[in-house]
Amino acid sequence: MKATADTRAILRTLSAQYPGADTELLFGGPFQLLVATILSAQTTDTRVNEVTPLLFQRWPDAQALARAPLDEVERIVQPTGFFRQKTRTIVKMADALVQRYGGEVPAEMSRLVELPGVGRKTANVVLGHAFRVPGLAVDRHVLRVSNRIGIANSDDPDEVERQITVAIPPDMWTRASDTLILHGRRVCKPRPLCDRCTVRLECDFYRSVTVPARPAPAPKAGRTSRAAPAAARRRPRRPAPRKLPRSR
Repeated sequence: MKATADTRAILRTLSAQYPGADTELLFGGPFQLLVATILSAQTTDTRVNEVTPLLFQRWPDAQALARAPLDEVERIVQPTGFFRQKTRTIVKMADALVQRYGGEVPAEMSRLVELPGVGRKTANVVLGHAFRVPGLAVDRHVLRVSNRIGIANSDDPDEVERQITVAIPPDMWTRASDTLILHGRRVCKPRPLCDRCTVRLECDFYRSVTVPARPAPAPKAGRTSRAAPAAARRRPRRPAPRKLPRSR
């Protein structure tokens, strides 16, 4: 892993590449962002933004969504995929908000993660963008980019969150997460566009794929290389001795 100073410098450089980094989910308050983030699992923010206007027009708050008919919610969120599971989750989450917090979204990590369908990633998105509470959300893009660059070294989202947050101050957490997510979507894709990356010279992955291969050692004198054709390695056969005719 990179040293703390290197991690901070890399994230500052990436932030300059994405000066307006922010969540791409559209929302009108903590509740809407919480629902949208749950729906964003296994789909794109663009697809979520296509369905949430109608969803929130029908059920604008936790009280309304908690009483919503499941089949009607399913028809609206179906384009986001896994729509039956997502429908049950957001309706249960809304009901839990009503029962525990009077329909208001709490601004504490410990309370958020107790809600149905809310893990640390979702909680950090809500904390950072709806409440301006420092939070570093780790999704698949953050996992991929941070491990490739070398500012993290783990496949566990919670551990990656810990590794990055101990290296940068809290006021950088939300921006760092948004920056890494955008970088993963636009440049550091599964098939990365390294020529567009401003930190490629500091990236462990880029270095590993650009180090020139060592030339194969030359064969020693008097020995034939294994790569030589089989005919060159084969010893010439001695001609079979001629048989003389028997004397009568």
